[in-house]
Amino acid sequence: MKIEIRIDKNCDEPKVIVVTDKVTDAINEIVTRLSDKPSQILAGFKDGQAAVLEPEQLYRIYASDGKVYAETGNGTYSLRLRLYEVEQRLTSRSFVRISNSELINLKKVRSFDLSLVGTICVSLSNGAVSYVSRRYVSKIKQLLGL
Repeated sequence: MKIEIRIDKNCDEPKVIVVTDKVTDAINEIVTRLSDKPSQILAGFKDGQAAVLEPEQLYRIYASDGKVYAETGNGTYSLRLRLYEVEQRLTSRSFVRISNSELINLKKVRSFDLSLVGTICVSLSNGAVSYVSRRYVSKIKQLLGL
C-alpha cells in the first residue's frame, strides 16, 4: 500500500481519497478507522454519586447479577446501561467483547495467555484477570494476528 500526503495551503479541511482496484476488508477497515466518531463518555455510579467515566479510564465492562459494571483505576462503578448499549457507545477500536458478559479495553491489556485449551486468559494492567469464552477465541486470535 502506498501512502501519499499533499500539502495544500488552500485546503480548508483534510480530505482522504482511496484509489483501489477493488474494495477489500483492509480498505473497509481503513475507511472505518478514518470515519470513527470520538468515543462517548459514560456515567458511572458509586456510593450514591455519579462520575464521568472517560473510555481511556476503563479497564473492562462486565455484567454480573443483572447489572453492568465498569472497572477503572478508581474502582468499580455501576452503569445504568445494558452491555450492548455500552458496546455501541464505545465506538473506539480499543474495546472488544470477550464473552457474552464482558468487554475489555485492549489498551489496558498486560498479556494474553494462550496456553489454556479452548480459552485465552487475559491479564489487565490493573491486575484483573478475565477469560475469553470459546465463542470469542477465534475473534481474539484474529485480532492478535494468530
